[in-house]
Amino acid sequence: MSDGLYQLAEEHEELRAAIRALAEKEIAPHAEDVDESERYPVEALEALNKAGFAAVHIPEEYGGQGADAIATDIVIEEVARVCASSSLIPAVNKLGTMNIILGGSEELKHKVLGEVAEGATASYALSEREAGSDPASMRTKAIRDGDNWVLNGTKCWITNAGESSWYTVMAVSDPDASNPAAGISAFAVHAEDPGFVVGPKERKLGIKGSPTREIYFENCTIPGDRVIGEPGQGLKLAFTTLDHTRHSIGAQALGIAQGALDATIDYVKERQQFGKAISEFQGVQFMIADMAMKIEAARHLVYAAAAKVERGDADKSFASSAAKTFASDVAMEVTTDAVQLFGGAGYTRDFPVERMMRDAKITQIYEGTNQIQRMVMARQLLK
Repeated sequence: MSDGLYQLAEEHEELRAAIRALAEKEIAPHAEDVDESERYPVEALEALNKAGFAAVHIPEEYGGQGADAIATDIVIEEVARVCASSSLIPAVNKLGTMNIILGGSEELKHKVLGEVAEGATASYALSEREAGSDPASMRTKAIRDGDNWVLNGTKCWITNAGESSWYTVMAVSDPDASNPAAGISAFAVHAEDPGFVVGPKERKLGIKGSPTREIYFENCTIPGDRVIGEPGQGLKLAFTTLDHTRHSIGAQALGIAQGALDATIDYVKERQQFGKAISEFQGVQFMIADMAMKIEAARHLVYAAAAKVERGDADKSFASSAAKTFASDVAMEVTTDAVQLFGGAGYTRDFPVERMMRDAKITQIYEGTNQIQRMVMARQLLK
């Protein structure tokens, strides 16, 4: 009966070995400069595209690898272990295309997914300044004009904006809908569409290599067949998409935490105080043990959530929110402890743990704050 033992498939472990080798060779050497210079990680994009790791989730029929959700999370996790900014390439490619995978026409799937499988990147445009945790109150409008749609409005906090070619955009297409949520539609917008404008970069605490910008729609005109699914399905698609991607933020947080733990273990074994390595002190050992224990718990929660969402289990929304929340809280705690264990050195930019601590913070905030996640979980439990 050994086939039923609880473990990842052999191909998942082989994938981990391959992506870890690539990340350490092609991405890690540039991570410090990417953060310091606040520049897009072009080396990571090139390496991930060349190896086929930039968008492994895209189904084979559209030119992708058709990787399952756990495999996709492993890619994100292993890239985040060395560079959180770079891990947003595969993570946001999934976020930016999931609406289309779930609800797009075959023509739209072949066009957008095909281009992303070949190396283009995608972003996701849901949030607005006054519609973050409350997306139903968004103001961006989409109006039919003959065979086209015309978009007007502003979206904010758009990850990799200005670098991506494709944007999944939510807009109000029926302002008279009795339920505001039912009046929102999803659209595929290309960076070269007339009236699409990219704003300046936000000045951020962490993930500085991944540009975050506002995007503006100034009578942005797109073909009528770029609506994703049926008009009015936008928010429903958005929430389903987030089930598929929230655990991926958990995977990113998991990778950041693992990178911080690995760096800390190396450091405490080398750092000498009172005539011996600080790893020999029980206080340090307890901290290291707690860090590793929490990371291991987060890892299993993330992978279990990925499997539940892929299967369509009844508790998939709870699982995905739980994975994101727990893993991101663990990442913040572990990276903070890592800085503490490095002592004064941890507070300098000479070591990677201060960057990891700054990068970890956003995982508690984006794709729904952890407070919102707790509301999602509670509603699932109480309904």
